[in-house]
Amino acid sequence: MEETLTFSDRHGHGIAAILTTPDGPTTRLAVLCHGFLSGKDSTTNRTLTHLLNERGLATFRFDFFGQGDSDGPFDKITTTLAVQQTHAALDLVTARGYDRIGLVGSSFGGLVAILTAAQRRDIVCLALKCPVVDFAEELRLTFGLEELARWQSTGTIPNIMGGPDRVRLRYDFYEDCLRQIAYGPAEQITVATLIVQGEKDECVPLHQSRRLHDALRGPKRLDLLPNADHQFTRGEDFHQMTTAISDWLFTHLNSAVR
Repeated sequence: MEETLTFSDRHGHGIAAILTTPDGPTTRLAVLCHGFLSGKDSTTNRTLTHLLNERGLATFRFDFFGQGDSDGPFDKITTTLAVQQTHAALDLVTARGYDRIGLVGSSFGGLVAILTAAQRRDIVCLALKCPVVDFAEELRLTFGLEELARWQSTGTIPNIMGGPDRVRLRYDFYEDCLRQIAYGPAEQITVATLIVQGEKDECVPLHQSRRLHDALRGPKRLDLLPNADHQFTRGEDFHQMTTAISDWLFTHLNSAVR
């Protein structure tokens, strides 16, 4: 069963979300954080919702500020705001009685998930798909200094997902990213954490996932798929990634003791 709803963050922004529950009752749930220039109904989120519902777990997916059906112009998004909205999502599902909660993050959503989990004690496990750990570094490597200067002067960036048109985004986003690097916060995370990334990821440097894996203080696993790119374009890679995440959540949400 799907329930479409809107809730508010601390600033009063409306956040669009979908709560999907399996046939039977459960207090186990995964909160799904989508990637940059994506949304709650991404292929990954919809696939994980199907897999997890089949195994008796609920899912809660939502759109970050300025994306999908949520309030706000995208050009004002920051990592800090996305983290605040994820806290609001977790507070909502906790108030609804879910007490075994896993947090899933894709790319930018992975960065948000790490930073959020480091600040909470009600997360049972984490599953991260090609997580950005230092977004400022990724942007410097992707754009180069000349493009960074153009961003600062024009308030626009190239579409990093491959679209032809430039995307309006305030340079404040980059400056906020400099304050939201997740290696230090990861050292506060002791819950079981899975990282899945392709060795041919053209966006997120592999050294970020390896350094993140080293920083985590709880049970952890790093799955590197030899032929996978950032989007897990090949069907077999996408299947392996979503199956690994589904298995991880099912195992830890059913076995963890709070």
